[in-house]
Amino acid sequence: MNRHRNRVGPDWVERAEPIAGVERIEAFFHGKAYAMHRHDTYAIGRTLAGVQRFNYRRGQCDSLPGHTIVLHPDEPHDGQAGTGEGFQYRMIYVQPSVFQDALSGSALPFLEGGLTTDPRLSAATESLLQQMSHTLEPLEQNDALSEFIHSLAAITGTGRLSSAGDYRAARRAREFLHEHCSRTVALEELEALTGRDRWSLSRDFRHFYGTSPYRYLTMRRLDAVRRMLLAGTALSHAAAAAGFADQSHMARHFSKAFGMTPGTWQRVARG
Repeated sequence: MNRHRNRVGPDWVERAEPIAGVERIEAFFHGKAYAMHRHDTYAIGRTLAGVQRFNYRRGQCDSLPGHTIVLHPDEPHDGQAGTGEGFQYRMIYVQPSVFQDALSGSALPFLEGGLTTDPRLSAATESLLQQMSHTLEPLEQNDALSEFIHSLAAITGTGRLSSAGDYRAARRAREFLHEHCSRTVALEELEALTGRDRWSLSRDFRHFYGTSPYRYLTMRRLDAVRRMLLAGTALSHAAAAAGFADQSHMARHFSKAFGMTPGTWQRVARG
């Protein structure tokens, strides 16, 4: 059973072993859980108990048990308990590139408000949001993601093929950034690789992957930092190895991406 639970006072976070880059967690929090932050993945979840409150796109949302949460990449949000009883939830984090594997160049689906009671999305997330004790098989996860992505696209009407932008150029740039995330990547490299000028490429990248090329690069560095922190690597060494200028540079980006400091995240994640 590849999972780990850590308690910090009455609060806890349980993490399943990532499969094909998809993270799964279950957690319980009283009070403030996360400061305002944004990451470049979809956050897809369900409230299990209590009131899960978050600020999202200039509005406050209260998710109740059974509600489905779908937060778009790069959209700022926070997280806290809506009552003194605390809240419990499950969440998965899925890269937009997984959506593009299924949609092949369509616009990324966007759920207005980030919260829904639509039974189609509730049904489509059943397999993905199972207990952490259940280890999803890769094929099971892929099938469940495919069902969810196409359901979300149908419900939102935003998954239609788009003629705006160059999907192949954006995909080529994403693959290059993924491979070279620990070093400085020059704009001229991406222009030569994709045949697109830097402004067009930036627009293409955000259209198809929900974030900018530099944000994508930074998030891959932060993914590397998290893996190293789980292995017990010191913060300064993790920052340098991942390609950040120094520890403070990494820490600023980390807090903006995950809503807590690297040290706090390391204590919650490792126990």
